Amino acid sequence: MMNRRQFMQFSLVTTTMLTIGGTAWVSVEPEVVPLDIDSMITLLDKVMISHPVANGEWDVAQILQHCAQSVEYSMLGYPQHKSDLFKVTLGSLAFAVFESKRKMSHSLSEPIPGAASLDTHLLLNTSHNLTTAYARFKQSLIDFRAYDGVLAPHFAYGALTKKQYELAHGMHFMDHLLEVELR
Repeated sequence: MMNRRQFMQFSLVTTTMLTIGGTAWVSVEPEVVPLDIDSMITLLDKVMISHPVANGEWDVAQILQHCAQSVEYSMLGYPQHKSDLFKVTLGSLAFAVFESKRKMSHSLSEPIPGAASLDTHLLLNTSHNLTTAYARFKQSLIDFRAYDGVLAPHFAYGALTKKQYELAHGMHFMDHLLEVELR
């Protein structure tokens, strides 16, 4: 339980972060690319025929595995969560901002908390490894599209509807594509 001093400190830090982040975010234009599952599958297919090369910390196979994990966890449950307080404050606020802009910004080399390590045998970005990661991500999107069960709460944003998750997965993939060069 938070005492008055902790609450005031939390409020001050939160207000400062929101002011700085909000000011910067207002200048970001909303994304106009379709962010539904079908569009993401089509985009993924286009990426794969364009000989993608990553220019960040992760190679393309790792990026695709990470995106697949996120989709899979939305159906199965995330291994670790932020605190409930975080989810109902900063987490839900962050998602609301992302949702309004239809664009996400996050650390592109930070694994999902508690997620299984990205397959070490896929770390070499060979054609076979990339094909395996591509197939996993594509199948996760197909599975999500067909899924009609209860969705797991997001580890940072909390409870999301299927439509919100679809948007979150699309924004997540698009953010990671910022580090992928198509040839």
